[in-house]
Amino acid sequence: MVLLFRTLWKGLTLRFRPPLEALGTSILPFRVWPNDLDVNVHMNNGRFLSVMDLGRFDLTFRTGLGRAMLRNRWKPLVGGVTIRYRRSLDPLEAYELHTRLLGWDAKWFFLEQRFVKRGGDLAAEGVVRALFRGRDGNVPVAEVLRQMGHAGPDLEAPEAIRRWAEG
Repeated sequence: MVLLFRTLWKGLTLRFRPPLEALGTSILPFRVWPNDLDVNVHMNNGRFLSVMDLGRFDLTFRTGLGRAMLRNRWKPLVGGVTIRYRRSLDPLEAYELHTRLLGWDAKWFFLEQRFVKRGGDLAAEGVVRALFRGRDGNVPVAEVLRQMGHAGPDLEAPEAIRRWAEG
């Protein structure tokens, strides 16, 4: 695992973070460490994707879905990612990763993940298409939402995201 120590740390500190509603936003603080850098001495483009895993991990467990996932042996699967890089993250620079559920369709969940620099500048933003797979195949979206405690109306993904997902 690429981010073993960060994953362990985030896992150990979950109990000290407040629970989130299904449509809440996970905000995780990070810093760019030397092992995050590429030859241009800024955060490597692939590292952004690895850090995004941690945001989804936090959102999953803080919404209560993590327990159901472990109990039922559901596996989270990413079906696609698109990311836009706007500004570099430099060595030792602090930033936050904001992760939230954008919406869903009959099969997929769509999440937005934003890398926000101190001062509010956006460094990168990504959209992830994901689902959960159980022993009998894909877990129905309604069941995942039930486990997250979401009883509200469906949140349809924005048109641009639906077009991206179909492509």
